[in-house]
Amino acid sequence: MTITVDDDLWSAIGDPTRRRMLDLLLAGDGGTATSLSEQLPVTRQAVAKHLAVLDRVGLVQGTPAGRERRYLVDDEQLARAAAQLSTVGATWDARLRRIKRIAEAIQRRKEQ
Repeated sequence: MTITVDDDLWSAIGDPTRRRMLDLLLAGDGGTATSLSEQLPVTRQAVAKHLAVLDRVGLVQGTPAGRERRYLVDDEQLARAAAQLSTVGATWDARLRRIKRIAEAIQRRKEQ
């Protein structure tokens, strides 16, 4: 099975604040921009912008909750991201093994 890597998804996950927000949403079974900003060293407005990025790539889904939106992590999209990471990791492992074999062959030739 071939998995296409979604650059927008990984760009969104690449930000440490957004990764922390995902952790908090998973641990707390969701949250709002206000509840997340109380746990992070950024403003509510910054949290709202980060949530918009996560929402755009499908990692979270917001539903109205009074005057705010309550966000939950989309388990399916998170699983897709994990599968992509696994594929990318396996690809790099294979590349590193090839590089190691080449380097070892060069070293053996130098020692002869």
